[in-house]
Amino acid sequence: MAYKVAGRRALSQTPPEGGTGRVTFGRSIGAILQGVDRKSELGEFLKARRAELTPEQAGLGHYGERRRVRGLRREELAQLAGLSVTYYTRLEQGRGGNVSDSVIAALARALALSDDERLHLHNLTGHAHDPRRRNECEHIRPSIRALIGQLGDVPGILVGRRGDVLVWNPAAHRLFAPDLAFDSVEHRSTRPNLCHRVFLSDYAREFYVDWEQKKKDAAAYLRVAAGRYPDDPEMAALVGELSMKSPEFARLWAGHDVRDCGQTTREFHHPDVGFLTLTEEVMPLVDDPGQRLMLISAEPGSASERALRLLAALAVRPGDPDLVPES
Repeated sequence: MAYKVAGRRALSQTPPEGGTGRVTFGRSIGAILQGVDRKSELGEFLKARRAELTPEQAGLGHYGERRRVRGLRREELAQLAGLSVTYYTRLEQGRGGNVSDSVIAALARALALSDDERLHLHNLTGHAHDPRRRNECEHIRPSIRALIGQLGDVPGILVGRRGDVLVWNPAAHRLFAPDLAFDSVEHRSTRPNLCHRVFLSDYAREFYVDWEQKKKDAAAYLRVAAGRYPDDPEMAALVGELSMKSPEFARLWAGHDVRDCGQTTREFHHPDVGFLTLTEEVMPLVDDPGQRLMLISAEPGSASERALRLLAALAVRPGDPDLVPES
């Protein structure tokens, strides 16, 4: 993502708090990471998607000619979208000015964008503005907190717009982060971030059986979130930290893949109960833009369901001593 970085002292780091290993950024972050340059970001997204679309996929024959690039040329994409080459080139160079709805629709059609990519394109051009999208602290509705607490053996997590864990129940804590204190979610300085853990925690490497795919999914979702909240300094800080500390994240981020979260079945390996096959249901909260409720389930009668019940029995409950398994 095209972030403007002012000066050489880009980031300041304080010792990790609460065992999360995350970097804490000072209040000066707004002067350091000054948000997303929408026009540059639009250009990078268009170039990335054009490079992934082959002439065969676009219905263009290459007649045996040798091509210098795998994807479409600018003039080919412009022709498919019904735009002049000069105008399309300006868009990729970040000099396109305001982009009309008809141009957005034409680009989405020519690039064969998915629904998530179409929405991301609208976000980048400012056509999906939601007046409720502000950058203040996220508030947790008491009813949602109570709901998650009453789920019992079903792991439940309230995820914020940046992927921060805002609330979890004991079963979810034991499943996703037994290396952290249960009350770490209660304080912004120690609150775990799911994307951060995927790329930078030792636990994630063993926990996600297909760790490579999980990293791709996490980076693609963070692209979606960053497009929705381009002026969020904490989002910029998260992307900056991951880019510096994880070459794999930096590579995936440069690919501009865009994919929102949804229902997914994955395989996990937990240190207490071994292998599990679990389904994640992710439900956006209409009254709390950017927040999602994530529930975890296993096939009824399966070994994974029995393992989940065992984890729930082992979980630390609110009010218990703050027991974190020894490493």
